[in-house]
Amino acid sequence: MRGPGEESVICDRFEGVFAALTTPFAGEGIALDGFKKNILRYNTTGLAGYVVLGSTGEAVFLADDEAEALTAAVREAAAPGKKIIAGASREATRSTSAFVNQLARLGADAALVKPPHYYKAAMTEDVLKRYFFDVADSAAIPIIVYNIPQNTGLPVEPRVIVELARHPNIAGIKDSSGRLSNLVEVIKGVRPDFSFLLGSGGLFLAGLLLGASGGILAAAAAVPEICVEIYSLFHRGRLVDARKLQIDLVPFNKALTETLGIPAIKHALDLLGYSGGPPRPPLRPLDESGKARVRELLEALGRLPGTGGPAAGWPA
Repeated sequence: MRGPGEESVICDRFEGVFAALTTPFAGEGIALDGFKKNILRYNTTGLAGYVVLGSTGEAVFLADDEAEALTAAVREAAAPGKKIIAGASREATRSTSAFVNQLARLGADAALVKPPHYYKAAMTEDVLKRYFFDVADSAAIPIIVYNIPQNTGLPVEPRVIVELARHPNIAGIKDSSGRLSNLVEVIKGVRPDFSFLLGSGGLFLAGLLLGASGGILAAAAAVPEICVEIYSLFHRGRLVDARKLQIDLVPFNKALTETLGIPAIKHALDLLGYSGGPPRPPLRPLDESGKARVRELLEALGRLPGTGGPAAGWPA
């Protein structure tokens, strides 16, 4: 097994825009047909790949067999070259390691793993490092650390990430903390192939300017074209245009990730012709006021038929 002190081998980075996929439900089960329909449509965009079983996918509400079915489905439907990152977090090291490798067998290219957080008081920096090193040692695919302290209540500090980056099978981090200072502190101390992926759509361009390799974005599930265009404009040096798109995206992204949440993402998908549907209880669908707000924001972005956006010409 590879140890944390071994020299890393330069490998492909995870870069570009990854859509944080939603999970369509049908009654008490998952709607795999709708899920695959969404992927086939995403394949026509410039997305680098897909993240299944993340926060946007309501992963904490899914049974293991559902998670496995979704991973197999995205692998089947994804176009060649699209990378698949699958959420594999469990509280115990052994359970996480086993689930990472099960998802690898089903086609995942990397596993997204957040820190175990139920026993917060015991999760010292040394304990967290040992957890991630042990999981990475036994993993058949690269590990991407998931820092989302607003949900876990347990931040993975930049100094810990720098230490974790010493392991050749820890490929990067998805940072959803909203703290750009994390990015600045991390990229100074990690190897060249370590990927820093922004999880905050409102900070996407700022993160790219500071050296992020890309983003795993909830907004990219609804408006992938805008997110991909920001990334493309940045790399083409058209920063004024990129800045305008980023500013336009902020109100929509804030509604999806802060004020209205998962139900808003799924309602936006419904309006755009994707399979969205209701969230899984105890989450509740949007009320009429929330639905009106999502429609208003999509119209402002020109993403609904008749508003000048590409959605008007897309096939159902």
